[in-house]
Amino acid sequence: MAALGWFTRRRRPATERSVLAGEASAEAARKSSAETPGPQAPAEPEFPVVGDERAAAFFDLDNTVMQGAALFHFGRGLYKRHFFRKRELARFAWQQTWFRMAGVEDPAHMEDVRSSALSIVKGHRVSELMSIGEEIYDEYMADRIWPGTRALAQAHLDAGQRVWLVTAAPVETATIIARRLGLTGALGTVAESVGGIYTGRLVGEPLHGPAKAEAVRALAGAEGLDLTRCAAYSDSANDIPMLSIVGHPYAVNPDTRLRRHAREHGWRLRDYRTGRKAAKIGIPAAAGVGAVAGGTAAAVALHRRRR
Repeated sequence: MAALGWFTRRRRPATERSVLAGEASAEAARKSSAETPGPQAPAEPEFPVVGDERAAAFFDLDNTVMQGAALFHFGRGLYKRHFFRKRELARFAWQQTWFRMAGVEDPAHMEDVRSSALSIVKGHRVSELMSIGEEIYDEYMADRIWPGTRALAQAHLDAGQRVWLVTAAPVETATIIARRLGLTGALGTVAESVGGIYTGRLVGEPLHGPAKAEAVRALAGAEGLDLTRCAAYSDSANDIPMLSIVGHPYAVNPDTRLRRHAREHGWRLRDYRTGRKAAKIGIPAAAGVGAVAGGTAAAVALHRRRR
C-alpha cells in the first residue's frame, strides 16, 4: 500500500502538468532570448541622408523662406531710391497687404505685380539693380526670414546636399537671397536684358506653378539628381506640381488648399507662423509650440554657425 500511495502522489492531474510544462517552456524561452537577441525593428532612416550627392532640396521663397513677397519688399526699396512715385508705392503697399491677409498667390494678382515691377526697371542696368538688391535685402528682407525654414535648409546643407530657391521673383533678387543664406543658388523669373539693360519684357513666362516643376526637372537632369531622393518645400497650393515630383514633399506655412492636399497625401507639415496666425487657420496648439521650438533651435544653430 505504501508503494501504491507513493505512485498515486506522483500522478498529478493533467491540468497541473500542463501548467508546469508551460511555465518551464516559457522560462527556457526567456533565457534563450536573453542569450541570443532576436531581430529588431528597422529604425526610421535618417533624413536628410548625409552624403547623398544625388539628393537636393528646393525651397519656394515667398511665405516659405521669407514672410511676405520678395517683389513687394524690392519695390519698397526702389521707391526709397526714387525709382517711382508715391502713387505707385501706394499700389505696392496695397498689393503687399492683400498678399499677407489672403495668404495665397492669385495668378492674376501676381501677374499685375510683375508687370508693375518690369515697367519700373525698364531701361536700368542689370548691374545697378543687383547692387541695389544687396542693399534692399539688408533693409527689408533679412529680418523676415523664417528661422524654422532656414533651419530646414541648413539641415540639407549640413548633410552635404545642394539647396536651391525656386521662385517667381526675379532671378537676380532670388540669387542675392540664396547667396546671403548660404544656399547653392536660385531658380527665378528671367527678365530680358540687351547689352546689360532691362527691356521691360520677360524671357518666356513667370516661374510660377507648373513652370517651377519644369525648372526643377531641368535642373535635376543637368545636375544628375534623383528626384525621388530630393525634397521640396512650399506654402502654396500653386506649387503642388513641384512638390509632387520629389520623394520628400513638405508643406510649410501652408495655405488652406495645400494643407488639405498634404493631409490627403501624407505629406509632412511644418508651420513657423505666430500662434495667432496659426489659430486663424486652425492649426493645432501643438503645432504652434513646435514652430516656436523650431525657430528657437534654428536661431541657436545660426548663432553657432556664425561663430
